[in-house]
Amino acid sequence: MDRKNIEVNPLLETYENYIKKIDSSLESELDLYSESEFIDSLKYATEGGKRIRPLILILAAESVGKADENAYVASCAVELLHTESVIHDDIIDNETLRRHKDPFYIKYGYNTSILSGDFVLGLILNISSRINNPRITKDLSTTAMLMSEGEILEGKLEESEDVTFDDYLKVIEYKTATAFETAARLGAILGGGTEEEIEALSEYGKNIGVAYQIQDDLHDWKNEDKLFNLLIKKSSDPRDVFNKMEDLLKNYSQKARFGLRKITDGDAKSNLENLIKFTIFKARLPY
Repeated sequence: MDRKNIEVNPLLETYENYIKKIDSSLESELDLYSESEFIDSLKYATEGGKRIRPLILILAAESVGKADENAYVASCAVELLHTESVIHDDIIDNETLRRHKDPFYIKYGYNTSILSGDFVLGLILNISSRINNPRITKDLSTTAMLMSEGEILEGKLEESEDVTFDDYLKVIEYKTATAFETAARLGAILGGGTEEEIEALSEYGKNIGVAYQIQDDLHDWKNEDKLFNLLIKKSSDPRDVFNKMEDLLKNYSQKARFGLRKITDGDAKSNLENLIKFTIFKARLPY
């Protein structure tokens, strides 16, 4: 079973209090639209996520200052952006299971899926307008565009079946790591960090995002639809691909830890460092 269908959130044991507050904030945001035609489907779409992106945002804010109400509201925007991408990705990838339940498009249909994605982007714009910080708005919008670019690039590579490790990493950076990077950056901005701290936390976010996706792909290496699988197919010895992937995973995990070097020691920094361990699990590979 691939990791997106693991029933228990592995972050809960360590970060339960944070995740409860994030979930509460997300519930409050959705309650603003309790009369909307989308409310039931949106609650379905947001149930069961690990909340790693909003968690990074909150911890980044605390590592340079404090996580105030705006930080928790912004964490909802980051999670909603992920939600929107999941709704559309599951259609593109023809997923049949998500978080131990039907993917959104199977539950609600294609039309509702497309419109719900549009509605979620509206929610994010609303949140951004309330925070009223042009840097936040710019980063959220850029992230949405890069995630879409990554999806398009991945599709083209899958059609051509001609993919290199550089291609693979570019897709990861666009589709996954950019949201992690933005989460850390927004947290640093809203926490009142210096420009040096903002850039350091952005570096952390990007690199933990890449490592997170590499690990996910290693766990799910049998999935024929994974871009990573094309690298295996074109290799004369699949072990070379797995070894390269493991080396990349270690490298990006180390880069993430190095990105925190300019952040003052404290509980928040320790919690950010601890998140890196969720990217270094050694998958059971076929050799």
